[in-house]
Amino acid sequence: MTITFSAGSAFSASFDCTRARLPDERTICASRQLSEMDVEMAVRFQMLTGLVAMGTRGDMQDEQQAWLKSRQACGRDESCLRAAYRRRIAALRTEYAHLASRGPF
Repeated sequence: MTITFSAGSAFSASFDCTRARLPDERTICASRQLSEMDVEMAVRFQMLTGLVAMGTRGDMQDEQQAWLKSRQACGRDESCLRAAYRRRIAALRTEYAHLASRGPF
């Protein structure tokens, strides 16, 4: 049996780490914690966008783009990136709780 290792990240973010070019993306791909936070954020975002009406979905996508720009501003600063993910995940949790409280679906 042969085991091979590929060069690159051992962690899996929500995006293709082999195409990571920006400092924030490379830092996320190099960190298990940041990769896990990225996946959690992406899953929550995707789940929410599937539950809301088309107009709200566009607003959410605009918010996500604005958040991505703020994440990029963190560059290689891991503490800044962790804080950005904590804030975004908390915001998505709040949006989900608000949506769930209006049920039934």
